[in-house]
Order: sequence, then C-alpha cells, then structure tokens
Amino acid sequence: MPALDNIFGIHATALKLREQRMSILGSNIANASTPGYKARDIEFSSALKLAENGQSTESAMRYRVPLQASLDGNTVEMATEQTAFAENALAYRSSLSFLQGRIGTLTRALKGE
Repeated sequence: MPALDNIFGIHATALKLREQRMSILGSNIANASTPGYKARDIEFSSALKLAENGQSTESAMRYRVPLQASLDGNTVEMATEQTAFAENALAYRSSLSFLQGRIGTLTRALKGE
C-alpha cells in the first residue's frame, strides 16, 4: 500500500486515528454518570507519529485529569468531552473532504476528463 500512502498522504492515517478518537470520546460521554469511570483521550500528534512509523498508538492514550474532582471518582467533564468531540469531528470532516477531493481527481484522471 505504499503507493496509496503517496497518493493520500497523512490524511488516510489521520482519518483512522480521528475515528478511533471519536469512539473514545463517545465512550467518555456515554459513561459520564458511571461511578469510577476514568475518561481517556488520545494525544493525537503522538499517535500520528507512532502510526506513521507503523507502531501501535496505545502509548498515546492518556487518562484525562479533571479540572474538578468528582465524589464518585468519575473523571468525565461533559463540557471538555463535548468540545473535544466537536473539534475532532471537524478535523475528521476536513481529512475526509481532502480524501474525497483526491479520489475525485484520480477518478477524473483515469477517465481522461
């Protein structure tokens, strides 16, 4: 797949990581009222570097440190999670748009348009 890496660049890898991060943030939001739940997130730039080198992105996973401690041990702060989710969704859409444009260009080139 090195040829595809040259065509799509970093955006294909970024899209996969954004999807993974979206799932983690969604899990945080879903568990906002679960006692003892520890919110997690991916340090995106570190994960991207690891993924580019073919390494596991597990070491880029971090537990979120809450601004205000909860009595039940839950570290989810909805405002933080919702903001991170919205920012990640925007970045996901940007990478997806880039890839759609690149695919459209390749399709037109193959058709000879």
